[in-house]
Amino acid sequence: MEEKKKKPIFKRWWFWAIIVVIAIGALGSGGSDDDSKKPDSSSTSSVSTSSSIPDQSQQDKQDVDTSVDESAGSSSAQQEPADKLTIGQKNALSSAKNYLSFSAFSYEGLIKQLEFEKYSTEDATYAADNCGADWNEQALKSAGSYLDMSAFSYSGLIKQLEFEKYTTEQATYAADNCGADWNEQAAKSAKSYLDMSSFSRESLIQQLEFEGFTNEQAAYGAEQNGY
Repeated sequence: MEEKKKKPIFKRWWFWAIIVVIAIGALGSGGSDDDSKKPDSSSTSSVSTSSSIPDQSQQDKQDVDTSVDESAGSSSAQQEPADKLTIGQKNALSSAKNYLSFSAFSYEGLIKQLEFEKYSTEDATYAADNCGADWNEQALKSAGSYLDMSAFSYSGLIKQLEFEKYTTEQATYAADNCGADWNEQAAKSAKSYLDMSSFSRESLIQQLEFEGFTNEQAAYGAEQNGY
């Protein structure tokens, strides 16, 4: 009995079935590998976008720190510590406030008074600059004191205050706000002249006009004293 010849393995159907299955598996895995290697455009875009936006909380913190530093620097620049004042400045300022507590002074008048007390010009000026005086109000107080002692015309009072080193503006403020009745001031002034000497009506009016009273005020003053 002849031996049955065996078919070569590549001629068997199951061999080619295995080859087909392997080929299909290889193609499937290759496609998935390519897909996994492709970059995710959405994730890349997200990373790029997030990396380009600064941390807002960190930026806010930096802004706050900067503003705090600037405000602290400005505050320290405006405030001059008391311990930086010289003993002369401290004492001159104390003296200036003491003088102003019982009498009225102009800016220049206060400096001269402090210099008379042997403070240096620099210390006296520092005191006048920092004593907190309202020079208009000081002029008004001085005007009131003068009117308590003597009679003045409007222009005469301004000149007297300027003599005390008030500015023209400060002196005018005082004359405008002192509440004086200039007719009555003329009458008082006329009486003072008549108490010292004899005057005719015309000469009395002329004297009052010389003191700065208007003709109408001078005539009123003469009439109130018998002319």
